[in-house]
Amino acid sequence: MVIKKFQGKTEAEATEAARKELGDAVVIMNAKSIKRRGFLGLFRSPIVEVMVAMEEENDRPAPKAPTMNAISQLAAKQKEINDKKASQVPPSIDYRVQDETEGARLFSENVKKDAFEEKLDSLETLLKKKLEGETDNSVETELVKEEEKPKQVSEVETERMKFTKLLYNKMIDNEVNEKYANAIIEEAEKAHKPNLPFDYMLSSIYQKMILMFGTPVEIIPAARGPKVVYFVGPTGVGKTTTIAKIASKLCVEQKKRVALLTADTYRIAAAEQLRTYANILEIPFRIVYSAGEIEQAYEEFHDYDYVLVDTAGHSHHNEEQKNNTNVMIHAVDKIAESEVYLVLSATTKYRDLISIADTYKEMSDYSIIFTKLDETSSFGNLLNLKLYTGCELSYVTYGQNVPDDIDRFNPQTTVKSILGGN
Repeated sequence: MVIKKFQGKTEAEATEAARKELGDAVVIMNAKSIKRRGFLGLFRSPIVEVMVAMEEENDRPAPKAPTMNAISQLAAKQKEINDKKASQVPPSIDYRVQDETEGARLFSENVKKDAFEEKLDSLETLLKKKLEGETDNSVETELVKEEEKPKQVSEVETERMKFTKLLYNKMIDNEVNEKYANAIIEEAEKAHKPNLPFDYMLSSIYQKMILMFGTPVEIIPAARGPKVVYFVGPTGVGKTTTIAKIASKLCVEQKKRVALLTADTYRIAAAEQLRTYANILEIPFRIVYSAGEIEQAYEEFHDYDYVLVDTAGHSHHNEEQKNNTNVMIHAVDKIAESEVYLVLSATTKYRDLISIADTYKEMSDYSIIFTKLDETSSFGNLLNLKLYTGCELSYVTYGQNVPDDIDRFNPQTTVKSILGGN
C-alpha cells in the first residue's frame, strides 16, 4: 500500500499531480486547505493538500482481525490540523422570511437574531430533560417566568399569530413540505393555551418536530453469527465512501470484526476504492457476482461480527438492475440476520426522493442514511422523507474524510436548523 501527500493551488491540481506520479488507480483519502508558512504566507492564498492511497500489486494481505495501525495513523495526522465537526448542521441560516411586511417586522421588533438563538438553545436543554422524563411542567413554567409584564389577551394573541407565521415561513424556506408544515402549525395551535407567550408556541413546535424524527438507529450486532448489512441507493450519493466510514467506526472504535463485500460490478473504480479501504483497515474484501456468492461469504466469515455489502447504484427506473438488487438483498434471509440501509443525498429534490424511496420500499424495509449535508443549507427533506416513509433515520455524512465526517443523526440540531437556529 502506497500512501502519499501531494500539494497544489487547488484540489484538482494536487490530484492531477498524484495521478501523474502514481497512476489513475489512486484513491483520494483526504483533502484539506493549508496556510503557507512564513511571514509572506500571510499575504498568499492557501494551498490544498490531498492524501492519496494506491494498492501495490503484491499488497494483498490475507484476511485477519482488524487493527488500528494504518487507519489510526491517518486519523491522527488529520486530527492535528482539522477538528472533528461537532454536528452535521452547517453555519447559521439567513433569518429573512418571505413575507417582508409581517414576518420581517416581527423579527426586527420582537425576535432579534441573538435572542431567538438563545431561546432555541435554552429550549433545547429544557425539552431534552422533558423528553427524558426528568421534568414535567418545567418547560411551561420557565417560559411563563420570562414574561416580565402581563399583556392584554389581544396583544398576546396578535404577537403569537405573527410569530407562528414566522416559524411557518422558516420551515418553508428550509424546504419542509407545505403539507407537513401546516400540520405542525395546526397541531401547535390546538395545543396552545391562552395568555401564554409565543415562546410556548416555539417550545411546542420544537418538541413536536423532535418527536416526529424519533430516535435514530445504529448498526448493532446480530444475536448469533455475523449481521449482513446491505447498502442500497441511486448512483452518485456517496454510498461506497459511507460504507468505508462505517466500517472504520466499527473496526477502530468498537473493535468489531468486519468483512466487506461489493456487488457493484458495473464500476471498477468503486470496487477498487473499497478494496483500498479494506486493505488499510486490514479486513477481508470480496467481489460477489450473485446471491449464492453472498451466502458463501457469510459461511466463510461465520465468526465475524458484520458483513457489509455494497450494492450497485442504479437508476430507480431500471427494472433489470432493480430485480438484481432485490435478489441480492434477500440472499441470506433464511440463514442470517440482515438489514438494509438506503443511502440518499440531502441535495436530491423531494419529488425524486419519494420516487426512490417507493422503489426500494418494494424490495425491503430499510433505515435511511443521508449524505452530503455539507452541500446544502436546507434540511427540510430529512423531515419530509421521515414522515413520508415512516422509516428510521440512522447516520448522516457531511464530507469526504474517512473515517470522519459521519455521525449518528441528531434530531435536536436538525430541528434547530429548520426553525432558524444555529
